[in-house]
Amino acid sequence: MVRQKRTAFYLSDRTAITAETLGHSLLSQFDGITWDRINIPFIDNVTKAQAVLKRINQASEQDGHRALVFSTLLKPEVLALIKQANCQVFDYFETFIPAIEEELRQPFARMAGRSHGVQHHLSYFRRINAINFVLAHDDGVNPKYLDEADIILVGVSRSGKTPTCLYLGLQYGIAAANYPLTPDDMDTLQVPATLIPVQDKLFGLTLTPEQLHLIRQERQPNSHYASRAQCENEIQWQEALFHRFNIPFLDTTGISIEEISTIILDRCALKRKLYGA
Repeated sequence: MVRQKRTAFYLSDRTAITAETLGHSLLSQFDGITWDRINIPFIDNVTKAQAVLKRINQASEQDGHRALVFSTLLKPEVLALIKQANCQVFDYFETFIPAIEEELRQPFARMAGRSHGVQHHLSYFRRINAINFVLAHDDGVNPKYLDEADIILVGVSRSGKTPTCLYLGLQYGIAAANYPLTPDDMDTLQVPATLIPVQDKLFGLTLTPEQLHLIRQERQPNSHYASRAQCENEIQWQEALFHRFNIPFLDTTGISIEEISTIILDRCALKRKLYGA
């Protein structure tokens, strides 16, 4: 079966993050299509829009199908020009704003960049502070300040602690630290002494030995560290530790960072610290 090839454009006056995020979420529901995804930010005048129009037409001609355009363009003259291209436009503001205006009985501000700008100063600096905290407390660094963390992720090497902490800081403003469980800790089935005072903040990340083996093979091929036996021993030990000390944990095999973070927030009753929450 030949897969259909289509092009999706994500267009915006600013970063195009919103257009891309929502567009990607919608397109993920459709199978059997190979997508060429093109993000074009800062289309804030007619000259730029004309150049984008040409790219859209070229893509549609090459694909043999109309391109799909996901837009958060605010300037009417820019959006009107894009609509002249050989494409199907899905503009989020046109879709949702009229109904919201009617309900709230006021026009929208028509200001670009509000959702990802720095006008929400408290929210922005909460996020920056959270990221700084994550970076300063990665991989067991500065353990004497772990009591300042909202949550502390624990797990063996390459179990996903660092990227999850960064996502929690960036997206939710959560002060997340992580602490590695090492082969040296395996001599006893005890929580490392450094973590005992903050045991109520611990959350474990685990995964299958097979997945851990594949990840470590990428980092240190054919090493004892990456061997299947070593991975099995470490996973078995850490899960026994989690059970013995009632440390909540999550098997992250096949789960995205976004899902992992959301599950952690839900299970630990952590609240988003952005947008005044």
